[in-house]
Amino acid sequence: MNILVTGGCGFIGSAVVRHIIENTTHSVVNLDKLTYAGNPESLADVADSDRYAFEHADICDRDALTAIMERHAPDAVLHLAAESHVDRSIDGPGDFIETNLVGTYRLLEAARQHFAGLDTEAQSRFRFVHVSTDEVYGDLEGTDDLFTEDTAYAPSSPYSATKAGSDHLARAWGRTFGLPVLVTNCSNNYGPRQFPEKLIPHMILNALDGKPLPVYGDGQQIRDWLFVDDHARALVRVLEQGVVGETYNIGGWNEKANLAVVHTLCDLLEELRPDKPAGVAAYRDLVTFVKDRPGHDVRYAIDASKIHRELDWKPEETFETGMRKTVEWYLGNEAWWSRVLSGDYRLGRLGSGEKVA
Repeated sequence: MNILVTGGCGFIGSAVVRHIIENTTHSVVNLDKLTYAGNPESLADVADSDRYAFEHADICDRDALTAIMERHAPDAVLHLAAESHVDRSIDGPGDFIETNLVGTYRLLEAARQHFAGLDTEAQSRFRFVHVSTDEVYGDLEGTDDLFTEDTAYAPSSPYSATKAGSDHLARAWGRTFGLPVLVTNCSNNYGPRQFPEKLIPHMILNALDGKPLPVYGDGQQIRDWLFVDDHARALVRVLEQGVVGETYNIGGWNEKANLAVVHTLCDLLEELRPDKPAGVAAYRDLVTFVKDRPGHDVRYAIDASKIHRELDWKPEETFETGMRKTVEWYLGNEAWWSRVLSGDYRLGRLGSGEKVA
């Protein structure tokens, strides 16, 4: 199978590409715009494979998409390209509307044109997997419920609203035009090679530099945490075995409050990097509570029983094993994240809010 992966230089996308090349016989065409969060170094281990090809392109460029489809004739599309950071969507929603909505529309249209030109047998094999987030479901504050595939959408941020819209577009192209679409919604991913604007790498790198560890509000916002390699396995399982028209929630069964996540990181660093920056007696002392994010959802929690029951997938990493692997990777790969931090990215808005007592 020849798989077109959009956003394959991103955090989750690169994990998917590595998994496909290292653990399957499929080929990959990686389509990536190489925005600030796209890092080709994340694919250094597989870039020389004869089953890997790279296309530098924007999913908003319909002509480029059509040319890539014609050149590579993919048997499937795994669509991961997206603007994904909530804080950035609050500061600048326009990029999220352009990429997540307009870009998804143009990719769907290019895939529909490609699909229409396939013979009957090739059409029966073709799949379009649209990768989304649990944030489209909104907030579970005050309940013990879990997000299921039937949970009504109630997005809170510009980011989640654009992802909700792209989910609806994908399903509509499936129902109206017969494109063989599947949708996945995942919980919070973490692991090696994550861009430092996200909570876990941000906290690790700030702690190593003796900087404050900014925690929004009281830090009791709850998220379900999914190790990125487990997510990559799940997406390939959905592509290979999922039922067209179905939605699959992918979660780690690891509900943790944000403050507990930060404390876990601090405790691991105490063990693995006991030589702390000057003036730091304990990593936990760096925790600093800041003004909460506007519209901050209190709790997300995924019910991943459907994908376990129907596709025999479940996460292999526990929160404890995954976090240890993550911290160890950042400690052992300073060259990677140093190059990231020396580029266009600056540790900007995350945690730059007003400090609170």
